[in-house]
Amino acid sequence: MTIRVRSLTDTQERHAAIPALSDLRIRIFRGWPYLYDGTADYEAAYLAEYMSEPNAVLIVATDDDVVIGAATASPMAGQKAEFQLPLLDYGLDVARIFYFGESVLLPDYHGQGIGHQFFDAREAAARAAGADQAAFCAVVRPPDHPMRPDAPRDLAPFWRARGYAPLEGLTTMLKWQDLGDAVESPHQMQFWMRDL
Repeated sequence: MTIRVRSLTDTQERHAAIPALSDLRIRIFRGWPYLYDGTADYEAAYLAEYMSEPNAVLIVATDDDVVIGAATASPMAGQKAEFQLPLLDYGLDVARIFYFGESVLLPDYHGQGIGHQFFDAREAAARAAGADQAAFCAVVRPPDHPMRPDAPRDLAPFWRARGYAPLEGLTTMLKWQDLGDAVESPHQMQFWMRDL
């Protein structure tokens, strides 16, 4: 096992990684709490658009050249209105904030420090781009959701240990298609932030 975590900066290398990243995102996000019924075409288009943003960051974890995890980040000012408007309404300056899009990792690799490396790399990129705050969103599911596992993995302690905290009342809504549904539906997302 040779685990390597690195930032992909070359445009050609980034685009070559899209199929593996799309597959990884679909596999991870099918699980709790996202329950996302994604498609390879949608994921490929999303990743291509995301990586075209100036100062966007793509960190990839591989094990013997097989993609096992990835994390993204980019300036909040380049994000969609669903992310920017709640922050502006809350009185925050989106020009000072870096948005951490997602961090996905195959379960067999949890607990090996890869998540910390993802955050370290994204925070360094945010500082290098002139941001002094970082934010991400986490899906909010009701405790009685019928697909909730008996002992779901709680990432809140990890995020808090990294210095992040949820901002009271600061949420947004994103649409996606849940497993077993025929159409997209809105999902509440809680903003977490920290100063850099």
